Amino acid sequence: MKLFCGIDWAEAHHDVAIVDENGQLVAKKRINDDPTGLAQLVDLFASLGDSAEDPIPVATETPRGLLVASLRATGRATYSINPLAVARYRERHSVARAKSDHADAMTLANILRVDAHLHRQLPADTELCQAIAVLARAHQDATWRRIKAHNELRSVLREFFPTFLEAFTKRFSLGIASPEARAVLAIAPTPAAAAKLTASRVAAALRRAGRSRGIDQAAADITTALREPQMHHLAQVETAMGMQASALLAALNTACASVEELGRASAELFERHPDYAIITSFPGLGDSTGARVLAEIGDDRRRFVDARALKAYAGSAPITRASGKSVSITRRRIKNDRLAAAGWIWAFGAATHCRPAGEHYRQRRELGDRHAAAQRHLFNKLIGQLHYCLQNQQHFDEAKAFPVIVAAAA
Repeated sequence: MKLFCGIDWAEAHHDVAIVDENGQLVAKKRINDDPTGLAQLVDLFASLGDSAEDPIPVATETPRGLLVASLRATGRATYSINPLAVARYRERHSVARAKSDHADAMTLANILRVDAHLHRQLPADTELCQAIAVLARAHQDATWRRIKAHNELRSVLREFFPTFLEAFTKRFSLGIASPEARAVLAIAPTPAAAAKLTASRVAAALRRAGRSRGIDQAAADITTALREPQMHHLAQVETAMGMQASALLAALNTACASVEELGRASAELFERHPDYAIITSFPGLGDSTGARVLAEIGDDRRRFVDARALKAYAGSAPITRASGKSVSITRRRIKNDRLAAAGWIWAFGAATHCRPAGEHYRQRRELGDRHAAAQRHLFNKLIGQLHYCLQNQQHFDEAKAFPVIVAAAA
């Protein structure tokens, strides 16, 4: 008889429920999140006739964790069910909103029993791809933390040190997040301290930041800019705000260092992957963005049945809501947010550096799309082409990707 397992995950323990094809509870158990608990789960499976040829499928609410990794390593079919979907399934049996760990484990097992064909298994990605995913996601998180730290520091400097923002925003593309700006702010966190800076001290700070050309001229310009007249807070208040800026600067320095280190590590692993050449052949996909895309789509070719499934997963495909005479087509809100964020950067880079992609974007704008919709449409087209290229082991060819635009240009 076919069996199905549901595991309700918790931090210290997990509730296990196994049901048969008729929905009857066959076994239940609470295990700890340790090797002993895993051994108990394996023994429970074995006692119910589990084998390598016909393993019992498992459903959980999370795709991560040591328990899930151990189950995936055995080659067992493992499903990660969205907690929101589990809540809706729970309401099929009770509208009183009663909830327990065992009931949730039963719900997960019954989801597999009834609707396993509607849910996607966790992909069988290679070990290298899983390692890239860890570093690429960490790099993406570090980038977001850097943006947050930058914005917090900028907000404080705007309150009491606007001349510093003015001096570095115009001279450096990264603004106050540039190494030069952070080095100067470290030695002059207040307007009063900045007014006393000499060009030689600024030049020394620029050298510590790694600058090697045009140092004397840059130091003279920065010193002049920092001595521009500005309004001041009371002396003690200004000193206190300088201490606050120094603390935020320390957080920004840490975030910038994390971005550089994780970006370098993810790029090194990504270059070793067999799909590296295909992914980076696409305009707008470099080592950083390409690693993020690979991290989210994986290298299991059976994960997405077709390009349409991948587009829906990425959130680039529109969604249609029809009821009676009412029909609306809107953007997809339920998606892989990490892949959608990488796709936004990808589409922008492609439209900037690939002429046919840029022409496609402009055509969408001329048809009435706003900037976000036009970028999303371009991303939708590119990710569908990426699915085809990966399935057929082909590199990107703009003549095949945009045949009408290329032919018109020729």
